[in-house]
Amino acid sequence: MRSIELRHLRYFVATADHGSFRKAGDALGIQGSAVSRRVRDLEDHLGASLFHRYSGGVRLTFAGKRFLQRSRQIVCSVSEGIDDIATIGRGENGGVRIGIFSSIASGFLADLLHAYGLRHGKVSIELVDGNPEEHVAAIRQFHLDVAFLTGARDWPGCDSAQLWCERVFIALPHCHPLTLRDELTWRDLAEEPFIVSKTTPGQELHHHLMRELAALGRFPEIRLQSTGRDNLLPLVATGHGLMLISEAMTAAKHPGITYRPIAKEILSFSAVWSRHNDNPAFRRLLSMAKAVSGKATKMRRPEC
Repeated sequence: MRSIELRHLRYFVATADHGSFRKAGDALGIQGSAVSRRVRDLEDHLGASLFHRYSGGVRLTFAGKRFLQRSRQIVCSVSEGIDDIATIGRGENGGVRIGIFSSIASGFLADLLHAYGLRHGKVSIELVDGNPEEHVAAIRQFHLDVAFLTGARDWPGCDSAQLWCERVFIALPHCHPLTLRDELTWRDLAEEPFIVSKTTPGQELHHHLMRELAALGRFPEIRLQSTGRDNLLPLVATGHGLMLISEAMTAAKHPGITYRPIAKEILSFSAVWSRHNDNPAFRRLLSMAKAVSGKATKMRRPEC
């Protein structure tokens, strides 16, 4: 025997546990004679007898007792490693890094992550804010598994799938006259000031406001703030400007804030990922996202 194989240790441990080659063979599902031969090969390699053999079975020698503890540790360690890799391969363990460009207060993404957590509770989820270009660069370098981005842009070297749509809303102070309307148009908003974060996705919102209001011949007043979206809502409540948000953010209730949808303004969201990403936990998430999206499509409003 050139080297000790894991099976030799397994046969040795099983024999020590059961007290005979026959019983060890029964436990392992092989012939007792095969166990006896492999244990003999192990003893020849070690240059020491591991068992005293007698008609009723076997008994560990002094060397066998010393070797048993190490052998058991090795067998258990390898078995645990195999189980760990198997759970990762089945997507039951591991982690998923997700780039986000929208609120997860409610809606499709919140429901997806909740369902995934219930089914794969041992998988860690890490959410990363950023703009689309940063997310896609991270995906290409395998620093992110997937990003959920607005629109249906083609990203070279990546796969994508449109998953859901959200209405676009305006956050207004409770006392604002436009709260008397159930739905707003861009023309209603043409003379209003807006506040936008300098952080993600502020730049995209700035471009969107400029494009929509410029089409009406207006140059909007947009006030930039060096803070995140959630911290802008108190400024809205105190009359410093209106705020453009996605439908998912309306689940977050803030004092002094009223939400109103913009007529026919729909925002689509897509998943973007590397076609070379073989992370099983991520693949499970993607498969679930597509399944949830398919169910949601049947219930989707016509304008989505």
